[in-house]
Amino acid sequence: MNHFNPGALDILWLPLVPLIVVAVGAVVVLLAGVRVSDDDSEGLGWIALAFLGAALLFTLPLIGQSSSTAFAGAIAIDNYAAYFEITVILTAAVTVLMSLEYAPDFRLAGAEYYSLLLFAALGMMLMAAAGDLIVIFLGLETMSIAVYVLSGLMRQDPRSNEAAMKYFVLGAFSTGFLLYGIALVYGATDTIKLGPIAAALAGAKGGSPLLLAGLGLLLVGFGFKVAAVPFHMWTPDVYEGAPTPVTAFMAVGIKLGAFAAFLRIFLVYFGAAATHWNQVLWVIAALTMTTGNLVALVQGNIKRMLAYSAIAHAGYVLVGMTAAGAQAGSAVLFYLLAYAFTNLGAFSVVAALERRGERRDAIADYRGLALSHPGLAALMVVFLLSLTGVPPLAGFVGKFYVFSAALNAGYVWLTIIAVLNSVVSAYYYLSVVVVMYMTEGEARPIAVQAQPGMVAALALSLIGTVMIGVYPGPYMGAASSAFKSALSHTQVSSRQLKLRG
Repeated sequence: MNHFNPGALDILWLPLVPLIVVAVGAVVVLLAGVRVSDDDSEGLGWIALAFLGAALLFTLPLIGQSSSTAFAGAIAIDNYAAYFEITVILTAAVTVLMSLEYAPDFRLAGAEYYSLLLFAALGMMLMAAAGDLIVIFLGLETMSIAVYVLSGLMRQDPRSNEAAMKYFVLGAFSTGFLLYGIALVYGATDTIKLGPIAAALAGAKGGSPLLLAGLGLLLVGFGFKVAAVPFHMWTPDVYEGAPTPVTAFMAVGIKLGAFAAFLRIFLVYFGAAATHWNQVLWVIAALTMTTGNLVALVQGNIKRMLAYSAIAHAGYVLVGMTAAGAQAGSAVLFYLLAYAFTNLGAFSVVAALERRGERRDAIADYRGLALSHPGLAALMVVFLLSLTGVPPLAGFVGKFYVFSAALNAGYVWLTIIAVLNSVVSAYYYLSVVVVMYMTEGEARPIAVQAQPGMVAALALSLIGTVMIGVYPGPYMGAASSAFKSALSHTQVSSRQLKLRG
């Protein structure tokens, strides 16, 4: 008679607890909001924050755990997953704080809004912890479907409706590329697990045309999600049309989730095939940086300007991916953390400027902001300078690490292109500063003091932007530890494959 042995199962529930908490929170918010009007949804936001706080507490014990897997390799347990999960949770929390007063002002459906935010965060966290291609796909779709709806939640605004439709159509198109790529990789390697696929790439199947075609389609799918050129067409229209807190969540959260999976696949597991794709990434990185910065120069809408800025920053991250190696991987993780706080802060200022039912997102609306609200203008200057890469803020340190990694890897011309693009970006970032401080106007936002949620979002973003720049050591140490744990995870997978062989 066979006896059931729980210890024989490759199932570890602890790493899934943060994801379960976020999923339960999304359902609870949705059920609690059945009888809550759109004008009184602030309480739902606090419920969402409580669940995010609980998820954060359950994630912290995962830091420092040895690299392993759960559910037969479907879930990776390492510092890499914990690093991204913590960053996603913080991003979602700042977005919720930003929305506490914004959602009632613009009559967003509170229950659906906060529930979808949590479901999107769940998808991002699942992508960070994925150990096989199907789990990555499930996380990507959980994130994407929620954000499709969030971008069109201002149903009375034609721009929001247009944003949702464009994002949905182009997103479904890119999903087809990704899924077809997964199918080809499976056909070439007979597995969806990242470890065995990496072994196949390092072995006789490394030059298989079917496998390389699958990697190319995966690259296209991830290129869309991170808004890399030429897969960036959706970004400016969707960023402009979506509610501003949703735009902030998209600009930061989607990049975190997509790059978490992108890096784990291409930089960690598929490094054996780097010669096949790093030159392609070189070209994509150069095009992404240059296109994003040049088009941002002529934008008159601040959300569209920040959208093209986000495209350019995706290019900077791709510079680090092109360089590859442990130094570049750590630099990319640090850069994503610095970018998260800086961009959330910039969009928080944009949201604070908007009035009930009035979306004031033209750069001209910022005229005279330094006179009408000097504190808000000063915060915007800090975030824009960080995006530019001015020391000692987080953006400068992030660019320094990424560019240094590319230079040390021998990509001199790519580094030169990146530095020149950073100089170009200073023009359109500082033009907003000129408008705020040197132009008269009537920029009169709602008093920020009356919006405690917005104050908290701005304060957290400011603290993150300054602290990461002034004291980068602990954060770079965490990023380095996270990336090294992902690399050691591949070594664990290799040993397991040898034992099974």
